[in-house]
Amino acid sequence: MSVRTLIVDDSMAMQAIIRRRLLADPGIEVVGTAASADEARAQIKALDPDVVTLDIEMPGMSGLDFLERLMRLRPTPVVMLSTLTAQGAEASLTALERGAFDCFDKTRLMAGTDAACTSELTELVRAAATARPAARATPVRAAAPVQERATYTPRPGAMIAIGASTGGVEALIELLSGFPANCPPTVIVQHMPATFTPSFAARLNRLCAPSVEEARAGAPLAVGKVYLAPGGERHMEIGGSGDRRHCRLVEGDKVNGHRPSVDRLFHSVARLAGRDATAAILTGMGCDGAEGMKAMRGCGSMTFGQDKATSVVYGMPAIAQQIGAVTEQLPLRKIAARLLAECAA
Repeated sequence: MSVRTLIVDDSMAMQAIIRRRLLADPGIEVVGTAASADEARAQIKALDPDVVTLDIEMPGMSGLDFLERLMRLRPTPVVMLSTLTAQGAEASLTALERGAFDCFDKTRLMAGTDAACTSELTELVRAAATARPAARATPVRAAAPVQERATYTPRPGAMIAIGASTGGVEALIELLSGFPANCPPTVIVQHMPATFTPSFAARLNRLCAPSVEEARAGAPLAVGKVYLAPGGERHMEIGGSGDRRHCRLVEGDKVNGHRPSVDRLFHSVARLAGRDATAAILTGMGCDGAEGMKAMRGCGSMTFGQDKATSVVYGMPAIAQQIGAVTEQLPLRKIAARLLAECAA
């Protein structure tokens, strides 16, 4: 059955470009177009599309405001089209927090007939069609961050490694909001463009009790520190041992289609931290992180996978579960507590 898609963009030229890209996949049908929020509302009601592509910048009601209303009244998988400027990154992160399935770089669509771009967009739309977003009474807000717990002390040498992809923005906000200010040293790979990661790290730092920042080469892994891998040209690994571990940013080809790769991080943690580490693999498309997590489990680490019911895309956690990499599968709301418990003194 084809994926019935509605294109929402105020530019007729952009509508045509998106239509042409999507129709390159015989499994996708464009059932309609809309140039404003009012038109989109009517089209969604009349056509009941499987997926909506939505421009962030529109006249009248913005794409972000329309997304919020759509997710509250008629939850539908949405792929946001945005630019990868700093301003576009902030808007895209807001869209992901409000329930968008994922974001796609709008400028790439205008760059001729890039076959890779077409393939990535159609794959994203197909994946979005499998998602079933839940209705939201109000926009998602992170819980009040947990401050330092007098009763919680991380075990010396303990650390946490986390991997996520599609759906990871919301998942990481929820998970890290359960971490105290004195959490174990934590390293995270979230598949995300290079222009997004500084903004996302800053947003997590505002919302969560620990100190969250984009990783830099040589940054020491310390209690209360959470490092997010920079998007783009390098992988993040760990170096050192014991209380002298630090972040490494290393050159290398993409792994499982990604750079930074969750697998590269997890394999380094397996080698250098072994049973001192615990890991979680969260919502996301593909298989990145599964083999690395299996290596961690083989070295004695406790490993947790997000369950299907709470994953936006049950891909990475599913593969990890299938190959025996996951010690325990849990709903998202329970993962933070289990990670902390495994690292407690």
